[in-house]
Amino acid sequence: MAATTKRKDPVIEELRRLLGTRLSTSGAVRDQHGRDESYHTVHAPDAVAFAVSTEEVAEIVKICAHHKKPVIPFGSGTSLEGQVMALHGGICIDTSQMNEILEVNAEDLDCRVQAGVQRLQLNEYLRDTGLFFPIDPGANASIGGMVATRASGTNAVRYGTMRENVLGMTVVLADGRIIRTGGRARKSAAGYDLTRLLVGSEGTLGVITEISLRLYGIPEAISAAVCPFDSLAGAVNTVILTIQSGIPVARIELLDEVQMGAINKYSKMSHPEQPTLFFEFHGSETGVREQAERVGEIAVEYGAKGFDWAIRPEDRSRMWQARYDAYYAAIALRPGAKGWATDVCVPISRLAECILETRRDIDASNLTAPIVGHVGDGNFHITFVIDPDDPEEMMRAEALNERMVMRALAMGGTCTGEHGVGTGKMHFLVAEHGEAVAVMRQIKVALDPDNIMNPGKILRL
Repeated sequence: MAATTKRKDPVIEELRRLLGTRLSTSGAVRDQHGRDESYHTVHAPDAVAFAVSTEEVAEIVKICAHHKKPVIPFGSGTSLEGQVMALHGGICIDTSQMNEILEVNAEDLDCRVQAGVQRLQLNEYLRDTGLFFPIDPGANASIGGMVATRASGTNAVRYGTMRENVLGMTVVLADGRIIRTGGRARKSAAGYDLTRLLVGSEGTLGVITEISLRLYGIPEAISAAVCPFDSLAGAVNTVILTIQSGIPVARIELLDEVQMGAINKYSKMSHPEQPTLFFEFHGSETGVREQAERVGEIAVEYGAKGFDWAIRPEDRSRMWQARYDAYYAAIALRPGAKGWATDVCVPISRLAECILETRRDIDASNLTAPIVGHVGDGNFHITFVIDPDDPEEMMRAEALNERMVMRALAMGGTCTGEHGVGTGKMHFLVAEHGEAVAVMRQIKVALDPDNIMNPGKILRL
């Protein structure tokens, strides 16, 4: 019997002619690009294209569009809801080599960067200008990925999220057209706001290749503190009264006693294993001192056990690194397990109720699931430390997650404050937005009629 010859993929052949060695079909490279930081199963693309310019991305997308081949944008792979998985195969466009900072306009407090620029890279570049970019999701994510997932993080309580800090962008649409949205002006009433439409679109409407960002002056003074509490309720109520009092704190992070124990073990620290708030204050020397004093007075009323201050940059860095390590510290509580990080966001007045009811659910479930929160804006996370191959354990985690999300929606909140929808939270979108989801589908179909842009994310078509 004659041996059969495997048919070559015409898309891969065309892309290889375009990109040469910057197209990879290696199994290891494909697997790396078929997973993010979530527990979801790897779904590898057919190939990975390492693009170096907007024009090259456009050529890649045109080839894929002609053959109706899926396109999955990839930044640094730090997403948490399966946004980069190639659920239907296709071509992953890796933007990591598009990492140039194109211009900084210090006088106007803005800059323009390629999508592959990473958060820490940008702030290192900006340091000598006296400016910084404040959005800090913890991971050293790419700016393009942060735009695509509408990232937020620890500084959002003062500086907002990516939605408030993106001035415009360059995007390659599903047919290969290149469009530019927004501009450097601080406001505009000209036409539909395509920038806001594309922020948070998770690669389902186009590939983001360049972004214009709002920048801020580095504060004259910065101080940080860690403060343990007798109770979770006391810590959360301190947050609520601080925000309602109008104190302009830069960051307020909540870690429950389970998470603090995990951090002590993982980061070799010795904090009390109690519900704890991490604070940071930005401003003038006088302003920072006044903010800290006012917060201290509120905290004492709710059972605070004293502040451990960090003033020197290296001490602040060490303190916040422990907070950034929270996800990996949680997973380390159970060697061999995986992490499933999920989040909700509620109006600040309902935050204590939502967190405390969720903590009771966790305790009743017999699951390991620390709570961490960017609580200054009503956003908190659970990290389920689970065995995805244990159906009964997964069922308990899914039930708890659903109760938490539906509780948040009933309180006027959202199913995700910053992780995005991806593939993990698609079924909650209708519960949150109702008939508006049909309008989202119409927009998707209008811009991507063949559903090649990151299919299987956000919306089911």
